[in-house]
Amino acid sequence: MLLRAKTTGLLQVKPLTKEQQENTTLNQKEMAEKNTIINSKPQRLVLELTNACNLRCIMCGRDEANFSLTTFDINILKNLAPILNEVEEVTLFGWGEPTLHPQFEEILEFLDKYPVKKYFVTNGMKLDKIKDALFKYHVDIMAISLDGAKPETNNSIRVNSDLDFIVKELKDIVRIKKENNLEYPYMNFVMTMFDRNIEELPELVKLASEIGLEEVKGVYLTVFSDNLLEETLYDKKEKVKQIFDNAEKTAQELNIKLKLPYLQGEDVAGEKLHKDCFVAWRDFFVGSDGYIRPCQSNALKFFKYDTNKQFDEMWNSKEFQEFRASVNNEKMCEGCKRCYQSSHANWNNKTAFIQTGEEFAPSWEK
Repeated sequence: MLLRAKTTGLLQVKPLTKEQQENTTLNQKEMAEKNTIINSKPQRLVLELTNACNLRCIMCGRDEANFSLTTFDINILKNLAPILNEVEEVTLFGWGEPTLHPQFEEILEFLDKYPVKKYFVTNGMKLDKIKDALFKYHVDIMAISLDGAKPETNNSIRVNSDLDFIVKELKDIVRIKKENNLEYPYMNFVMTMFDRNIEELPELVKLASEIGLEEVKGVYLTVFSDNLLEETLYDKKEKVKQIFDNAEKTAQELNIKLKLPYLQGEDVAGEKLHKDCFVAWRDFFVGSDGYIRPCQSNALKFFKYDTNKQFDEMWNSKEFQEFRASVNNEKMCEGCKRCYQSSHANWNNKTAFIQTGEEFAPSWEK
């Protein structure tokens, strides 16, 4: 099954409560009406637990950005408790590796008191340490970042990664799921597609099937530094299409969901700067430095999270209202004009593939 990234809704892996469904229905109505002041809560909270990482991936923008190491304050999460019965999902995701947060399991334990889906993205190098917590605290979705189906490919791109270790641990997680007749966690691979590794996409689909994962997602490399310009897939549509077709055929044969971006020139965004963006209605993003931003892929800061304010006061702040009013028209901020966010970028545009010499990431503040 070929999927496209969701823009207005979220992956559904378990039924919503009545309260969640009512909020999501209202949220999507207000989203469709493009209201700048909204009565619904976000469908999703996105919490960047840290911008620290235990890998040194060659394509990561860390070396091109101002990285003051920061760690998410768990008190912000506790302050968000009043809305955790309404939002659908809490995603632990950002510029760093979330499992490095010293209170990672405590965060999962706290979230397990509420009906929200728990979702995080990991490089997989601490799977052995967090394996029990996946089941103890009912993690709903886990995405594992890999950039090749062969150890020599993945491990050379994701420096300090170990594909053999990750596969072994994932097979053990699948074993536990089967032995206990469990549906969670829903697991998928996420692959950043380069010129050098895209040919392994069909093999990654096979690997997902061999392990027992449900999905493979491919995202285009966005180049942040000049030394990776030759790796961009911009203007390589013929090569990309052939591999996408092969991967889709493999996924159909193996009953693996495959999520891919549009081919260059075929994006539904047409000539727009980006697809219609709804993150400021759907998501509430808190950086590891405590600053509220529209999304991970934008250097724009709104304001620092204030535990003394009511959530609605922040959610309908002047900054959110102005962003909602401008994000889909000519008044959008500079970062949005060259959006590279995987779900909303327009892959007809060169700027989605190449961001050299631009401000693409926040300047984190301790």
